[in-house]
Amino acid sequence: MLKKGSKLYSILTGTCPRCQEESMYIDKNPYNLSKVYKMHENCSHCGLHYKIEPSFFYGAMYVSYAVGVAFSVATFIISYVFFNSSLKTAFIAIVTTLIALMPVSMRVSRNIWINFFISYDKDWKNNTSA
Repeated sequence: MLKKGSKLYSILTGTCPRCQEESMYIDKNPYNLSKVYKMHENCSHCGLHYKIEPSFFYGAMYVSYAVGVAFSVATFIISYVFFNSSLKTAFIAIVTTLIALMPVSMRVSRNIWINFFISYDKDWKNNTSA
């Protein structure tokens, strides 16, 4: 399921959506907060320019909202339903989860956003005109 060539592979690993050979990010650790948004300009393997147009990744904010809602719902179900906590405790768990997973959420949102527009191309060497 999580093999090279799938969108899910590119989204979860943060690799180039076209060739899936290189990480898009300068630092692979999302918890290095000073470099959480630092990306390479181009893929060193296939030459894909990650910032397709100016302000391209602003669209990832919409995806980030959906990812945040998904994390919140999952946290609520785990804390309220499985652990039988109070609503106040569930709310605190949701806020804590969202803060703790914010760097991951930002990266995953960018990965999802760019994968909407660029697909894996196993023959990228033959299809690029540089």
